[in-house]
Amino acid sequence: MAAFRTWRRGRPFVGGLLTILAGVEMFFSGQLDLGNIHVQVGFEGFQATLIPILMVLLGALAILSPAQRIFYGIFALALAVYSLVGVNLGGFFLGMLLGAAGGVLVVAWRPKSAVEAVGSGQTGVESAVDAVGTAADDGTPEVDDAAEPRPFARSRS
Repeated sequence: MAAFRTWRRGRPFVGGLLTILAGVEMFFSGQLDLGNIHVQVGFEGFQATLIPILMVLLGALAILSPAQRIFYGIFALALAVYSLVGVNLGGFFLGMLLGAAGGVLVVAWRPKSAVEAVGSGQTGVESAVDAVGTAADDGTPEVDDAAEPRPFARSRS
């Protein structure tokens, strides 16, 4: 149980899980038969199957590959919003809301090391410079004089 907890904390687990649940809910809402009314026909029927499958896939990929979480989260959020048109009002709004919340949580999640750096008052650049160890004593990065100047670098005056 402790090993699973450690694994889960290293990933955007809750956001990915909400995205997967949104895909499952959208899939089942798209397959409903209400009496003699079947809501799925033609290209719309293809969307009602494809969008939920993509939502489940994006949620699983966000959990299994957290390095690309920004792409997966933004794509899941866009699909959730598009599901209003493509999948029975976004799975009767519930799937759209779950997908939007999941996409936002996936994008907002950060690894624990980044959270600790922010908690210590360092910016991402400062923590990266400290981690590499290339900062000078006065806080400015060391500059290699032999390096060629970059064509679009701005000079500090």
